[in-house]
Amino acid sequence: MSAPVTVAAVDLGATSGRVMLGRVSADGIALEQVARFAHEPVRLPDGLHWDLLHLYASALDGLRAAAASAPLDGIGIDSWAVDYGLLRGDALVGLPYAYRDERGARGVEAVHAVVPFAELYGRNGLQFLPFNTLYQLAAETPSGLGAERFLMLPDLLAFWLTGERVNEVTNASSTGLLDPRTGTWDTDLMGRLGIPASLFGPLVQPGDRIGALTGHAAEMVGAAVPVFAAPSHDTAAAVLAVPMDPTRAAYISCGTWGLVGVETPAPILTDAAREANFTNEGGVDGTTRFLRNVMGLWILTETLRGWEREGRPVDLTDVLAAATAEPEPAHLFDVDDARFLPPGDMPARIASWLTERGLPVPASQPALVRLILESLADAFARTALLAGELSGIPIAQIHIVGGGSLNELLCARTAARAGVPVLAGPVEATALGNVLAQARGLGLPGGLADLRDLVARSTSPRRHEPGHLVPTS
Repeated sequence: MSAPVTVAAVDLGATSGRVMLGRVSADGIALEQVARFAHEPVRLPDGLHWDLLHLYASALDGLRAAAASAPLDGIGIDSWAVDYGLLRGDALVGLPYAYRDERGARGVEAVHAVVPFAELYGRNGLQFLPFNTLYQLAAETPSGLGAERFLMLPDLLAFWLTGERVNEVTNASSTGLLDPRTGTWDTDLMGRLGIPASLFGPLVQPGDRIGALTGHAAEMVGAAVPVFAAPSHDTAAAVLAVPMDPTRAAYISCGTWGLVGVETPAPILTDAAREANFTNEGGVDGTTRFLRNVMGLWILTETLRGWEREGRPVDLTDVLAAATAEPEPAHLFDVDDARFLPPGDMPARIASWLTERGLPVPASQPALVRLILESLADAFARTALLAGELSGIPIAQIHIVGGGSLNELLCARTAARAGVPVLAGPVEATALGNVLAQARGLGLPGGLADLRDLVARSTSPRRHEPGHLVPTS
């Protein structure tokens, strides 16, 4: 890449989306947010669905704003994993379900009746989560819907933008239908589960050119801008932008979920990894994201929403400051208990968990926030150190990226509980990874270490030492 490039990253999270303008040169990366929009799943009579038309229209509006700021050399899309759309011809078959919909439980029973979990883990390397894609597909029976093609949500949006139907590999790796050793579709497993292999298309790698804007999308944006495959699994994008040495560090991509793990050159499919419920998902350049999903800041944000619904809203900055002044709680709660997964009254569910065990319920909002963050920090620290044990990687430091890196109490307590320094940032790791993959598709040279060095030269992570509640320089 002889000249700087300017690209747009459509970055979709589970509660909000944004479009970021990224300018990349050999000297560094600059990001600018040009659009942000809220979204949430919609409860319909048949279950919980994503309002995908709102997401697509909002993304298009954001791309138009990005193109108005600067001529675009590329566009890339990333989102959360596991959820998908089904096509019959060019038409979407129903609204995509949201992963928090309860129907996945039916699919779990159907899948494990044919392929017991121990065998399944040996084939796909995925931790057990009741909303994994193959469980959703088993509950939905796509052949009965007349579906002809399967696209993960970023693939589906890319299809609407370009007319091209492809499956990006990092997100495909979260389906449970990809062989983690070969990085190819496991058609034998599909056949055993009654999932038609014809649904699944060609796999593309991060940085591959998918196509160009066409039709209405090109008219909206004003040009036939190339669309590149980002690491379309948002965690894969975030991990690409972690400025780490993977031989001695763990990462936590912290937002709605906390994705805690290490980067390895190959999947780890041992009994110990299965029993610890670790997953093996595809990363950039054939790497493996060996990690475990921890519930993440969903618990805190849903708690704040619960208070707001009750007419007791709090300012996040103020309540975090008050929580920092609270004493360390004597007892924690299990943030990964399944009761905390659905939306709803989170404070009541936490209180119920504690009461069932004869433990005291925090008497104030700051005390409950402190308990939530201590419980998350404990889960993060234990999982990061366990990832090191299972992979053979000595964990000398932990990188926290994403929105959670701004939560200084969470970062400080993770460092204290892990006994190693925590480096917090970059906040915009997912967008950075999206932008970097596009830039490499446009000619930016270098391997993972070079890309991460570019991130390190463009950002300034804050360092939290064990025993300190404020960052140290």
